[in-house]
Amino acid sequence: MDGIEESVQFYLAPMEEVTGYVYRNVYHTMFGDMDKYFTPFIAPTKKKILKTRERKEVAPENNQEMCVVPQILTNDVEQFLDTCNMLMELGYHEVNLNLGCPAATVVSKKKGSGFLDDPDRLNRFFDGIFEKMSGYSEEKKCSVSVKTRIGIEFPEEFEDIMKVYNRYPLSEIIIHPRLQKDYYNNHPNWEVFAEGLEQSMHPVCYNGDIFTKEDYETFRKRFPMVERIMLGRGVVTNPALLREIRGGQAVTTEELKEYHDRLYAGYREVLNSEKDALFKMKEVWFYLGQMFPESEKDLKKIRKANRPEEYRVAVRRVFSM
Repeated sequence: MDGIEESVQFYLAPMEEVTGYVYRNVYHTMFGDMDKYFTPFIAPTKKKILKTRERKEVAPENNQEMCVVPQILTNDVEQFLDTCNMLMELGYHEVNLNLGCPAATVVSKKKGSGFLDDPDRLNRFFDGIFEKMSGYSEEKKCSVSVKTRIGIEFPEEFEDIMKVYNRYPLSEIIIHPRLQKDYYNNHPNWEVFAEGLEQSMHPVCYNGDIFTKEDYETFRKRFPMVERIMLGRGVVTNPALLREIRGGQAVTTEELKEYHDRLYAGYREVLNSEKDALFKMKEVWFYLGQMFPESEKDLKKIRKANRPEEYRVAVRRVFSM
């Protein structure tokens, strides 16, 4: 297993409201063990390609010494290409198309996993992108990967979706083997993932429910040939998860406290608002709290805290347990 692990690449998943550039910088400084970091999605509109928040998200100065891949949420060819061009001007050479977001507000607009409902339209979208890109000079061409679910309602949908992906020169396919209707419930469908892995003409990355080293080892026993794995909720819960997977030590309480303190300080500085920083930290605690199963009373106080003083007292109590 040790020899195999050296060849496996690990990616940090794009998690809206969680894995933004403040989080990425803290994580990378303390643990620094991801091969790629994917940004929460950028959603271009007809009026504006990048909002102020999104510009900060992809600003080169906020993503130093990391391999960062911006993720784009759109179903419009021109918006996608305009965003690619802008990102390439900032120094990026790969973008990822979000075909996985299951949120109803996104799906209703036929974006994210909602785009999977119409493989013919998805095919026309890729055809438009790569036809336009074929006329670009090599310097202007951008690698395109996708992060996808396996369909909307039925696992059988994925066969037609894979046929679309196989027609185009995608750099890789990140498969989260759940349906849109599953959200994050049920178990990832490994049978459909196995079929997609066999059918794919492109490199495949797995994403879904690896929360512990044991989860990873179970997956690797079933799929020893998969050498690209994306971690998300498991890492936000336990930032030393990848270190443990690679045979290193478990995270310490001191590390978790430093991880917390750096994040909190980063959000206060960037947001210039204690209230907004508290909100961001509560998003993190939704996951991080699972590392402190004996502290439910104080975790509840963290969730209810509206003032920094209340929050800090509750946090101190959690870390002193």
